[in-house]
Amino acid sequence: MLTPSRRTVLTAAVLFITAIPLTAATAGMFSPVPDNLNWSLTRPSKAGHYDITIRPDIAPVPVGRIHTWTVYIIPKGSAAPIPSDILIDGGMPQHGHGLPTRPKVVTQLPDGGYRVEGMKFNMTGWWTLTVHISGAAPDEATFNLRL
Repeated sequence: MLTPSRRTVLTAAVLFITAIPLTAATAGMFSPVPDNLNWSLTRPSKAGHYDITIRPDIAPVPVGRIHTWTVYIIPKGSAAPIPSDILIDGGMPQHGHGLPTRPKVVTQLPDGGYRVEGMKFNMTGWWTLTVHISGAAPDEATFNLRL
């Protein structure tokens, strides 16, 4: 049986130990959004194989609601391959978590875009979205969003 003084010491130790990860995890939440972020929704891919544009299908972008986006992937040069698979992920860099859903490309549109369903942002703030392209010329592009 624990004496009252040992119980107090044990409780304080447990609170201290459990607070350390919480403090480290939340430290990024209070850091400012970097000043030099590119907020453009069109950019070249990292390896330069494509020009990529992302566009929400609803404006303003809703918070807390599932919605759709369109992704346009334009191969650079006449010999650039068409993507074989496209994945979308993202998250909140300041909070250290990803999207609350797993968006999926569901169809290629007649205008060359790709319909992405299952997009959801569960709070306002700085988000990133990354378009991953696989195939003969794998590549990716990361976009910054402010909601």
